[in-house]
Order: sequence, then structure tokens, then C-alpha cells
Amino acid sequence: MNGRTVLERFPAGGPRGSWPAEEFAHARRLEGLPAEVVMDLATDTFLVIVRSDTAADVVA
Repeated sequence: MNGRTVLERFPAGGPRGSWPAEEFAHARRLEGLPAEVVMDLATDTFLVIVRSDTAADVVA
């Protein structure tokens, strides 16, 4: 099972020198959420996710 929660989606074709998905994930990590960025090749989109096994620990 692919247990994850998608927090936000960002198009892969962002402006040169801009990393909005990484910046969003970094801000969530500063808030204590173990966010990470993955690529969804089917939609050419970066996803900021939290894996379900770690999301339960954060919420509890």
C-alpha cells in the first residue's frame, strides 16, 4: 500500500531558478511535519507528501 498524504501539487515547468515545491516542503518541515517532495511522472507534477506512517506520529 502506498500510504501518503499529498499536501500540495506544483507543476514541473516552474520558472528557472525557482523551486516552489522544495520551498513549500521546507516550510512544512520547519513546522514539524516530515514533508518530502516526489515527482509524479504521469502528470509531470511535483507532489509535497507526508508518508502515512509518519503522519500518524505527527498528528498524535
